[in-house]
Amino acid sequence: MCRPLRAVLLALAALSAALPTPAAEAPRYYRAPATAEADLPFSDAVRVGNLLFLSGQIGVLPGTLELARGGIAAESKQAMENIRAVLAANGASLDDVVKCTVFLADIRDWPAFNAVYRDFFRTHLPARSALAASGLAMGARVEVECVAAVGGR
Repeated sequence: MCRPLRAVLLALAALSAALPTPAAEAPRYYRAPATAEADLPFSDAVRVGNLLFLSGQIGVLPGTLELARGGIAAESKQAMENIRAVLAANGASLDDVVKCTVFLADIRDWPAFNAVYRDFFRTHLPARSALAASGLAMGARVEVECVAAVGGR
């Protein structure tokens, strides 16, 4: 390597070492009062930098551990409302969601879930994965987890 190029590379290395580096932001954990009161072993959401990771939400009615009645459509709607509430409690909205993972107790419920899901994501569609599970918490028909990008807030 020629001396001028080597000198430039060494100067750049020294400069980058001298620049301040941003401190890593510690994760922030959010537990809703109902989650804490029920002593459930998870956080409703965890924020790291500009990413907000939501735990999976099932279709339980707010403040209870009771599933919404009415089958897959009612549970799906309530699960999505629960997601909206967790996002709002953390300064975010459905518009900030970039990824969802959907767990269905029965893959045959896929079309019914999609009909509800489209009511919540009209202007943009987050990346999404879906799978059928052999069982979900509390006998739920659906569970949805999301990641939101909430930069700068």
